[in-house]
Amino acid sequence: MSQRKITSALLSVYHKEGLAPIVESLHRQGVQLYSTGGTQSFIEEMGIPVTPVEDLTSYPSIFGGRVKTLHPKIFGGILYRRDNEEDVKTAEQYEIPAIDLVVVDLYPFEETVAAGGSNEDIIEKIDIGGISLIRGAAKNFEDVLIVSHRSQYAELLRILSEHQASTSLELRRYFATLAFGVTSQYDSAIYQWFAGQTYTGRAADIFNFKQLPQNSLRYGENPHQSATFYGDLKSMFDQLNGKELSYNNLVDVDASVQLIDEFTDTTFVIIKHTNACGVATAPTAKEAYLNALSCDPVSAFGGVIVTNTKVDMAVAEELNKLFMEILIAPEYDEAALDLLKSKKNRILLKRNVVQPTKHMFKTVLNGVLVQDKDTVAETAAEMSPKTEKAPTESEYKALEFALKVCKHTKSNTIVLAKENQLLASGVGQTSRVDALKQAITKAKEFGFDLNGAVMASDAFFPFADCVEIAHQAGVTAVVQPGGSVRDQDSINYCNENGLAMVFTGVRHFKH
Repeated sequence: MSQRKITSALLSVYHKEGLAPIVESLHRQGVQLYSTGGTQSFIEEMGIPVTPVEDLTSYPSIFGGRVKTLHPKIFGGILYRRDNEEDVKTAEQYEIPAIDLVVVDLYPFEETVAAGGSNEDIIEKIDIGGISLIRGAAKNFEDVLIVSHRSQYAELLRILSEHQASTSLELRRYFATLAFGVTSQYDSAIYQWFAGQTYTGRAADIFNFKQLPQNSLRYGENPHQSATFYGDLKSMFDQLNGKELSYNNLVDVDASVQLIDEFTDTTFVIIKHTNACGVATAPTAKEAYLNALSCDPVSAFGGVIVTNTKVDMAVAEELNKLFMEILIAPEYDEAALDLLKSKKNRILLKRNVVQPTKHMFKTVLNGVLVQDKDTVAETAAEMSPKTEKAPTESEYKALEFALKVCKHTKSNTIVLAKENQLLASGVGQTSRVDALKQAITKAKEFGFDLNGAVMASDAFFPFADCVEIAHQAGVTAVVQPGGSVRDQDSINYCNENGLAMVFTGVRHFKH
């Protein structure tokens, strides 16, 4: 029979918020209530009759509460099949009452970890009875309704009031699906904690993506592709204006926040198709934005802009002149926000402080690649001079700046910069020479003088051709990882022509 009437219920929850109306509704409809510990006391204080599980099992809660419901009288009542003649006979033989509804949540394991609980506290928040009850009830969804999280209370209350505590098979299957999602996420969190403890965090970001909050997107990279974002956007951003974020928006937002996090001084970054088309650091937000925009005002049209400083009215007036998809900032002046909201589709995000993940995931073939994020950021002190001429202090600062941009740009890449200012970059080229030529052409197109500029490369130069072309364009200092069998050719050219070159020993491919 598809339709089932709830005649008995087991309630055992850690969080009691929102439980009272459910208890009252069950009582009004004559449902027999069973409960444990704190939940039992909660129900009794409401003046509603409830049977302790100890009366069924003949065992008290033992081992400090580790064992309460783990008993055949409880799990038998949940798991026996009402349409199976042998199961029904066994239930009658051992006086096992049917349990039609299970309302249970899990100990707050993740919250305890996040709060910095001790190992003992964390271990004790690994739920055993609760997760077993959820799995048992979900397995027997043919007969039992499982409510596995307090976020489901409102729907349960609606079922109780609108359907007189009667449930369909389709509904019970739906709640069972939610239940296995809860248990999967819970076990993933426990695994992550154990893996982090055992392997010093190397595996700590592996996740069961389908158990993260789901956000359906209009479509994927193209309209014929469906897409979903699995993650908690609301914890990362407060959306203050504009339409829903798309797949491509999210990819660009990710690229923009990863790059802006390389900087501590007042900085603006402009992203287009995951690559920076403008980056600048300056004393004021307005100056930083205008310098970033000057790098490539054509590509900036329809781009994603991010800053690490408050958006005040002075910079907002300049920003408002540009058509942009998204603006991201940690803070907005009220007047500036009102002005920027004048474009109803412009997406305005207030970024919150969220601990970033340590790993990156990428699907390939029929599997998933996992790697550590590229968190290396070389300072001038870590750069090893390889030429007779060393960079000046100003050139070292420019080289640091260029490397930060280079690390977040599609390979093959060349970045041309001066201190605190991106001049141009060549992105995603099949040849490093082509990347350099692209960067030089763009810099000149937008009026930049490359005399005294620096060049950063994401990987080594296999020949001296790049340093020669850069030198002819006006570049005076170069940073690269080194490691080519022909490194000396590039070094010799620099020595013969008065260029400074430093090695980092770190490659920054971005595929």
